[in-house]
Amino acid sequence: MAIYRTQLRIVGDILTTTRDNVYDDGASVTYLIRSANVSHGRISKILSNLVSQGLLEQVNSDGALKYKISMSGREFLRAYQTFYKFTSDFGLTI
Repeated sequence: MAIYRTQLRIVGDILTTTRDNVYDDGASVTYLIRSANVSHGRISKILSNLVSQGLLEQVNSDGALKYKISMSGREFLRAYQTFYKFTSDFGLTI
């Protein structure tokens, strides 16, 4: 039986990818699709949601949309990672 990632886990993967992105101009949608392993249709909705909530910043770089993690996105990611570690220590999955 396959184990599927939750929406929260996918958001964590996207935020981690944008945080760890080595490029200063932001992460492209293609880079996020590959790194976070999410389909284009699904990531479009998630990115729109994360930008509207202020967790990601949308940047127009050379005519292409790219994404950077915001300060509130970094705070959310730290809290998520703490909570994820806490649940894992008790054998729970989120």
